[in-house]
Amino acid sequence: MKKVLLATMLVFVAAQVSADPAVEEKYSKTCAICHAAGVAGAPKTGMPAEWEDRLAKGQEVLLKSMNEGLNAMPPKGMCMDCSDEEFMDLVKYMATAK
Repeated sequence: MKKVLLATMLVFVAAQVSADPAVEEKYSKTCAICHAAGVAGAPKTGMPAEWEDRLAKGQEVLLKSMNEGLNAMPPKGMCMDCSDEEFMDLVKYMATAK
């Protein structure tokens, strides 16, 4: 049930997030370096199944990982000027099927 709710949320926000050129531009300059191809185990952009477990941990855990780094991802994940809100927009963008 939790996965269905999560998938529904991603579909709902996908149109809003992917339509935002600022999110797409920031993704291209930062996140795409690793997430486009899944470098070093990074969940791939547009592959919702690869994001399910991470999203299930909740926003607080995701933000902590992004701000402090996790495994091969450096702190701030190449986006030194991203706010927490921008990080969550980027996650929604990447976790949504394209």
